[in-house]
Amino acid sequence: MTTTATILPGFFDVVGHSQQSYRAVLDAMARPGSIRTLVRPEAAPEGWQPAMAALALTLLDQDTPVWRDMAAGTEEAGAYLRFHCGCPIADAPEKAAFAIVADAAGMPPLHRFSIGDPLYPELSATVLLSIESLRGGAPLQIKGPGIREAATIAPKGLPDGFIRQWADNHSLYPSGLDLILVSGDEVMAWPRGVSVEEA
Repeated sequence: MTTTATILPGFFDVVGHSQQSYRAVLDAMARPGSIRTLVRPEAAPEGWQPAMAALALTLLDQDTPVWRDMAAGTEEAGAYLRFHCGCPIADAPEKAAFAIVADAAGMPPLHRFSIGDPLYPELSATVLLSIESLRGGAPLQIKGPGIREAATIAPKGLPDGFIRQWADNHSLYPSGLDLILVSGDEVMAWPRGVSVEEA
């Protein structure tokens, strides 16, 4: 007898909530370091922050291969992505347009992800990284487009050595990947064009 895994529900209002979350993500990208709240889906796969599920429901489709780390790569999560997003699953970080990282401590180094190239920077990856909190960590200074002079942020739970890795990524601009930090219902974006340093 064949059993079918239960598919977790996504947004209650698929169109309306996707549009609200998309506008929030665009605003976060336009104002790096700011914190924005996404619409909470009805359910999220085990180990996923609600905002991670909202990002997947909002950004992923059949044209966006996605790579998942082991913590985000459960059978339940795979069924969620196939049903709601229809996105291909990439078997390596460098093959993905988006990466879902639920375990920050075990995150691959940034150079493992696609950085595009100067002629086609849009071919780079966007990494969705789940961390402990977008507040309460060591202060960091962020500068670049969308920021007046400089801003101080304090995400908590970034991988060890991450700021140095980000400096290397930023130096590749206009190539390089983009980052969206996720905690609870909230997100913070670091587009590749911004620099982030210890304050």
